Amino acid sequence: MRQSVFLADTGAVSGFTVPALIMEINAQAALAKGASLTPFRYTSADPAPHEVEIEITHCGICRSDLHLIDNDWGVSKYPLVPGHEIIGHITKAGTDVSLKPGTRVGVGWQRSSCLECEECVSGRENLCIKHEATCNKHFGGFAERIVVDSRFAFPVPDALSSENAAPLLCAGVTVYTPMRHFAVKPGQRVGVIGIGGLGHLALQFARAMGCEVTAFSSSPDKEAEAKSFGAHHFVQMTKQNLRSLRRSQDFILNTAMVEMDWHAVIQTLRSDGRLCFVGVPDKPLSLPVHLILDGRRSISGSNIGGRNDMLEMLHFAALNGIKAQTEVMPLASVNEAVQKVRDNRARYRMVLAMQ
Repeated sequence: MRQSVFLADTGAVSGFTVPALIMEINAQAALAKGASLTPFRYTSADPAPHEVEIEITHCGICRSDLHLIDNDWGVSKYPLVPGHEIIGHITKAGTDVSLKPGTRVGVGWQRSSCLECEECVSGRENLCIKHEATCNKHFGGFAERIVVDSRFAFPVPDALSSENAAPLLCAGVTVYTPMRHFAVKPGQRVGVIGIGGLGHLALQFARAMGCEVTAFSSSPDKEAEAKSFGAHHFVQMTKQNLRSLRRSQDFILNTAMVEMDWHAVIQTLRSDGRLCFVGVPDKPLSLPVHLILDGRRSISGSNIGGRNDMLEMLHFAALNGIKAQTEVMPLASVNEAVQKVRDNRARYRMVLAMQ
């Protein structure tokens, strides 16, 4: 873990002593569980051999940031600077870094891994048990600068604007990776449950992969937007509607965080169909096993993606015009932006602009 001395506007906060302190970074931090974000300063050292310093221009707000602010997962450390959908330009590079100053890069949820275990050497760094998160036990992207491992800073294609690309660093790779890992193919029928920050990107990726795409939502007012994002069909999630679609889907990606009729959902899968969770429902999943045995169906989960997944996703998005629909607000309005995410009023991702 990179050690830092940190200071709040109200005075000094105890921290660690590090050599070669050269840079004071302005940020927004939660000083306690569930607290509003407040101006915050900390001091960081020069980049180590494999690290880069990034001047941040944009940072998306993910619901995971709210979970960290509220310590919903019981792992948060305060002061906490959220932010892990980062876009910016390299200002300094360590001696072992090939990326040049001025390069526009993105940083997602993961800031490092051991790069030595079986998972890492097989390109699944996101599954490394020693992985480190960008804004958990480190100061994240709601800040003017950040220092991270250059091997987890990814060049952003010129075709992607920074404000629309920022959410791709977490939401984008989260929905792209399972479709690639589970070999979704052109012509297959792909369903996306939940048309929100994750879902509106999943629709775009599935359509660009050549799939027949169905958007599943409990909100009928989202039909027009779902189809604008690439859905061929829109289904309001009622028991009757789901029953009429039995054995119709090859792959269903759940991006929603709420409980629903999973019995009916699984029965919409064709033989060898798969239900994959990237959104975590608010109640435990309970299903009779015969629904899985019937048709040799599968249930899976997926989280973010490895380094190759990230690079591939960014280039795929650039080639196919995939982008997050965003609302941009200045860093000074961070609490207003966070509240919009809390209230589910973001259509579809909130992004902070640092300058």
